[in-house]
Amino acid sequence: MFGKRLRAARLAHGMTQEKTAEAVGVALRTYQGYEQDERRPSYETLVALADLLDVSTDHLLGRE
Repeated sequence: MFGKRLRAARLAHGMTQEKTAEAVGVALRTYQGYEQDERRPSYETLVALADLLDVSTDHLLGRE
């Protein structure tokens, strides 16, 4: 669920995976792992992603 919500938020902002990864300070492959639900971001990265994509952490985590 996290990966799908993250991808949808990124696409809604017209951002590439590369730009998103760079903006939050992670490697591209790490970010791709988030979208594929193979990896989980740290708390700090989760907050950075939510801020960047203008969504709540609860939304990304499916807690709405």
